[in-house]
Amino acid sequence: MFSKLPYYIPDFAALAAVYIFIFLPRWKKHSRIKLIFCTVFYCYLCMVLYKTLMPIIVSLPKIFHHTYQPMNMSPFIDILEGHDNARQDIILNIVMMIPFGFLFPIITDRRVGRTVAAAFLLSLCIELFQPLISTYRVADISDVIDNTLGGLIGYLIYYPFSIRLKTFLHSKDKAAPEV
Repeated sequence: MFSKLPYYIPDFAALAAVYIFIFLPRWKKHSRIKLIFCTVFYCYLCMVLYKTLMPIIVSLPKIFHHTYQPMNMSPFIDILEGHDNARQDIILNIVMMIPFGFLFPIITDRRVGRTVAAAFLLSLCIELFQPLISTYRVADISDVIDNTLGGLIGYLIYYPFSIRLKTFLHSKDKAAPEV
C-alpha cells in the first residue's frame, strides 16, 4: 500500500489547496459547528475520491492513451453470474454513500429528493471517470444503483435528527459574531 503513496501525494496536495484557499474562507463565515460539518464532509469526499478515482493527477497524461471501456449497463450481472465478491461490492458501495446521505442535507439544507439526486450524480460522475483514469477500473450501473441507495439510507438516518440538527446549526449561526 505504501509503495503507491507517492502517486497520491499530488492529488492530496491539490485537495488540501482547494480546501485551504477556496472552501475554508467561505465556510469560516458560518458558525464553528457548521465549519466542522463542512470540513468533515469535504474529508469524506476526499476519501471517496481516494477509493474510487485516485491517483488522478499522475494519470492525466495517460487518459487518451488507452481504450475506454463502456459502462456495464446490465444491473447486478456479477451476482447473476456468481462472482465471488459481488455481494461484498454491493455492501461496500452502499456503505460508502451513507455518510453522503447523512451529511449532504446538513450542510446544504436539502430534502430527500435533492440529496438522492446529488448521490446519484456523484456516483455517475465517478463511474464515468473511472475508465478514463485507469485501465483496471470498469464503470458499472450496479455501482450507481448501490451508491444512490446508500445516499437514500444516509438521508433516512439523518431525517429523525433533522429538526434538532437544523435548530442547533441555525442557533449557532445566529450566535456567531459578524466578521
